[in-house]
Amino acid sequence: MTSEKNKLGTQVAENPPESWWQKAWKSQRENLQIVIIALSLAIVIRSVVAEPRYIPSDSMVPTLHVGDRVVVEKLSYYLEPPKTGDIVVFTPPEKLQEEGFTQDQAFIKRIIGLPGQTVAVKKGLVYLNDKPLVEKYIAEPPKYQWGPYRVPENEYFVMGDNRNNSNDSSRWGFLPKQNIIGRAVVRFWPLETHRGSLKSVDS
Repeated sequence: MTSEKNKLGTQVAENPPESWWQKAWKSQRENLQIVIIALSLAIVIRSVVAEPRYIPSDSMVPTLHVGDRVVVEKLSYYLEPPKTGDIVVFTPPEKLQEEGFTQDQAFIKRIIGLPGQTVAVKKGLVYLNDKPLVEKYIAEPPKYQWGPYRVPENEYFVMGDNRNNSNDSSRWGFLPKQNIIGRAVVRFWPLETHRGSLKSVDS
């Protein structure tokens, strides 16, 4: 009898009743794992695949307006280089940082000149390799003169569609490729408007 009691006592000691927090943990552990996985996926998607961005200025009018939200995808430029007409989001180049802009103040502009191409602005037109561009997407013709300058390797010439009210390459120079975050592909807010295409345009 004593031996049986000892065995029973040992068994009870090795398997104590679960506390309330242990029961709660078991019941919520699966939900917590799902939340952790979802958050991890969201972080990976945002940093590698795509992310939403808010338009803070009118430099891209009429294509994009203040308050518009766009999706910026980040994968395509790992597979192919940027093209003329792509609308890109980028971190401020060195010259803009010297003027007080920080890394988290992203800019959005349209790529006009690719590496090796010559860009000039004169008489209300933008010239690419001495040929005037047909730009139906701009707010108005540029009222300034610029260039001609050749775009360096691994850099781009970018402009806002609102040519006369845009802090772009005509003011601070060429955009290094490594500063590009991604390409704006879809405007998802506001829902009721469709002001301009985010697709690339032919040069």
